[in-house]
Amino acid sequence: MSIVLTGNDLTIEQVYQVAVENEKVELHPEALARIRACRAFLDKKMAEKEIMYGINTGIGELSEVLLTDEQVKDFQKYLIYNHSAGIGDPVPLPHVRAAMLSRANVHANGHSAGRPEITLTLIGMLNKGVTPVVCEKGSVGACGDLAPMSQIALLMMGEGEAFYQGERMPGHQALKKAGIPVPGLKARDGLATINGSNLIAGMSAIQIYEVERLLKQAEIAAAMTLEALIANLKPYDARLHQLRGFRGAITSAKNILRMIEGSDLVSGMKVKVQDAYSMRSTPQVLGAARDHLRWTREQLEIELNGVGDNPVFLPKDNVVITGANFQASPISVPMDMLGAAVTMVCVISERRLNRLLHPALSVGLPAFLTQGAGMFSGHMLSQYTADMMIVEQRILSMPASIQSIPAAADQEDFVSMGMNTALKTRQIIDNAYGILGIELIAAAQALDFRDFQFGKGTRAAHNAVRQIVDHLDVDRPLYKDHNNMREAVKNRVILKAVENTIGPLDIY
Repeated sequence: MSIVLTGNDLTIEQVYQVAVENEKVELHPEALARIRACRAFLDKKMAEKEIMYGINTGIGELSEVLLTDEQVKDFQKYLIYNHSAGIGDPVPLPHVRAAMLSRANVHANGHSAGRPEITLTLIGMLNKGVTPVVCEKGSVGACGDLAPMSQIALLMMGEGEAFYQGERMPGHQALKKAGIPVPGLKARDGLATINGSNLIAGMSAIQIYEVERLLKQAEIAAAMTLEALIANLKPYDARLHQLRGFRGAITSAKNILRMIEGSDLVSGMKVKVQDAYSMRSTPQVLGAARDHLRWTREQLEIELNGVGDNPVFLPKDNVVITGANFQASPISVPMDMLGAAVTMVCVISERRLNRLLHPALSVGLPAFLTQGAGMFSGHMLSQYTADMMIVEQRILSMPASIQSIPAAADQEDFVSMGMNTALKTRQIIDNAYGILGIELIAAAQALDFRDFQFGKGTRAAHNAVRQIVDHLDVDRPLYKDHNNMREAVKNRVILKAVENTIGPLDIY
């Protein structure tokens, strides 16, 4: 079933479905009518010779330079040429697709004044699998993602490059093979394609979708470790968290107890009076990440359905307003902190890992989870790998949204640096897959040494891990195990096994 763009109800899930799962896209007839009405309004203003930024003026510091009628015809072409100034490897295809979808939904609001052909071409490219080649770096997250979005706009002129059916080729060839006409660029069309933080928004939407499911897997790993360490489960009593009132902590405690349901640990095993923080405060820590994630989702869905553009055209009010709705700070700030929250989740994961490996802390487990400690080192080096990735996450958790460097002769003297946020958050999440994977491996190894009945969810998770990584009897190279488990966490293999057994875990 196609995703229908209306301009006001695009969700994180729908972005993921289109960008990653290649769901088809349609433009709602009312949205098309709004786009046409707004374009007619622009044509009227142009005929009246009204001065409008980026249409009959230059841009940035050159916004006071008026263009002649002849210059207006070619300005959009040179605007896109000049702004196609990125550098680096191509952005992953799903991220570019998410940016194109986000931009088309901005147009659907009817305040961007581009021709309908531009929006319909973006949708046609999504539906037929034509994905522009976009350099990873170059956007400062203000005035929109100008450099990357300009490489998308190049295809509107039949230029640039694109991926099509697994091949990289000139843009005009990709469009021709897909049967998509080249719309060309007329007045406003170029700026209407690039003047929003749409690559940042698209990447962030995918990352939010992934982190929501990453947190579930953090709870699965925590539950396995808690059983392996014979934890006191009183800190997971729902009444405790309801008294404080934080929704995220209530959800995390509930999910973890659902994992452990049916375990001998629930029915009276001897446990410590009080465990270490990394064991008893897991709901509060993961809950804090959940609470922030909920707000981040709200901010991103506002952005996906808002008018991120400049200028903004209001046909009903007969006015054109110049402003800064392209500024990415409203999404880069929460995304900066989302990266930090994921790092926090990984830090507590590593502390639980430490307790599994440390013979003085592991409640009778063999040192480093090997029966032959001394001759063998077991999972000692797994902790080293997790520690290295956590340090990288900590470095990347410095906010980019406070790192503004002025540009454009100080006309653009505060920028969000939101693309740095999107790129570093991607790295933080990728590391998290590996760190949680290592805890899952160690927790499964530890459970192998216990002889009591585990929870239903824990058993499902343990069985799923054992389909990927064998028990470590004697030392072997662990890099394959680490990489295989990292991919399993990334592809949500363990999560699917658990949810198929005990039903869906809550997200919020």
